[in-house]
Amino acid sequence: MQEEYDVVHGKKLRRGYTTGSTAAAAAAAAVEMLLSGQAVLHAGIRLPGGERAVFDIENIEITEDRVLCSVTKDGGDDPDATTGLAIYAEASWRRSPGEQRIMLEAGEGVGRVTKQGLACAVGEPAINPVPRKMILENVGRILDRSRCEAPVLIRISVPGGQEVAKKTFNPRLGILGGISILGTTGIVEPMSEKALIGSIHVEIDRCAAEDPERLLIAPGNYGRTFCRETLGLDIGRSAQISNYVGESLDYIRYKGFSEALLVGHAGKLVKIAAGVMNTHSSVADCRMEVIAAHAAALGASSRTVGELLECVTTEEAFRIIREEEYYEALKRRILDRMLHHLRARLREEVRIEAVMFTSIGGEVIKSGGADRLIREIRQQQGASA
Repeated sequence: MQEEYDVVHGKKLRRGYTTGSTAAAAAAAAVEMLLSGQAVLHAGIRLPGGERAVFDIENIEITEDRVLCSVTKDGGDDPDATTGLAIYAEASWRRSPGEQRIMLEAGEGVGRVTKQGLACAVGEPAINPVPRKMILENVGRILDRSRCEAPVLIRISVPGGQEVAKKTFNPRLGILGGISILGTTGIVEPMSEKALIGSIHVEIDRCAAEDPERLLIAPGNYGRTFCRETLGLDIGRSAQISNYVGESLDYIRYKGFSEALLVGHAGKLVKIAAGVMNTHSSVADCRMEVIAAHAAALGASSRTVGELLECVTTEEAFRIIREEEYYEALKRRILDRMLHHLRARLREEVRIEAVMFTSIGGEVIKSGGADRLIREIRQQQGASA
C-alpha cells in the first residue's frame, strides 16, 4: 500500500484508507484472480474522488471457481478501532445468473442493520452506499477489461469484526454482528486533535485573506456538498471545521469577522442546541434527547417521546413527528437554541446565521438572515473569482 501524508501545522501525519476502500481493493483483486487464475499481490482501485490507490493483497486462496484474499485495514495516524483488521473478499461465479452482473453479499464480521434511519435498510448488511458503489465500479472495470459477461458473486467478511464492533458506536446505532463498511471519500484523514484545530485556523486565515467580513463554515463533507449542490456556493472558499465548533468560533471571533454562515447536517448541528461545542459522537450524542425534549415541551405524547429517544438518526426522528401540528414550531425551537449557544460563544461580536438540513426528505431549516447572507457570499465569491 502506498503511503501518503498530510503536513498539518508543522506535523507530518500519515493518511489511511477506509473500510470501504479496503473492501473494494480486496474485491477487485479477488475478481482479477478469478479471471486469470494467477496470484495478484497488489491491487489498484479508483477512489470516489478519482484518485488511484494501490493495496497489498494477502491470504490468497485460488481454486477453479473461487478466490479468497484479504487486505489489511490501515487507518494511518488516525485512531481507529478497525485498523489492523483483515477484510476479506471471496469471488466466485454465480450458478444462477440473474439480472445483476455483480452480486454483493456480506459474511462473518460485517454488521447488519436492525433499526430504521440509517443509510442501509433494515435487514441489509452495513455496507454503505459509497463503499458499495466503489466495489461494484472497480469490479465492473475489471470485468469490462476482460470482456467478461459471466455473473460474479462477491462476499465481504471481516474475521474478528464482531468483537471490534463492540468498541464502536454500531451497537447503539442498531448495527449488530460486526463492523460497518464505511467511507465517503475512501481516505481517512489523520485526526490529531491539536494538528486538526491548527489546520482549521489555517483555513480560516485563508478565508479571511479573501473576504475579512463574511465566512462560510461547514463541519464536514455533507455540509460542503450541500453548499455546492443546493446553495450554489464555492466550497473551495469555505472553512471545514470538522467537529470543533467551539474552537472554530473562538478563532472566527479572534479574526474579527463581521458575519459567519454555518451550514451542516442536522445530525451534527442538533447537538449545538444543547450547548455541545464538540460534535464528535465520542464526545457527546444528545441528538434524540434534544428533539425529544422540545417535542415534549410542545405537547408530544409520552409514547412519541419514547419513540424519538429510540431513534438512531435525526432523519428517522423527524419522520416520526413530520405530520404533527407542532413540527414547524419544534424545528424553530431547536434552531433558536442552536443560535443562542452559537451567539453566546461568539460573545455577540460576530453575527451568525445557520442552515441545517437532513439527507432524507429534503428538510431544510434556516435562520432568518440565512438567505440574505447566502446571496451576499455568493455575490462576493463571483466578484472575486
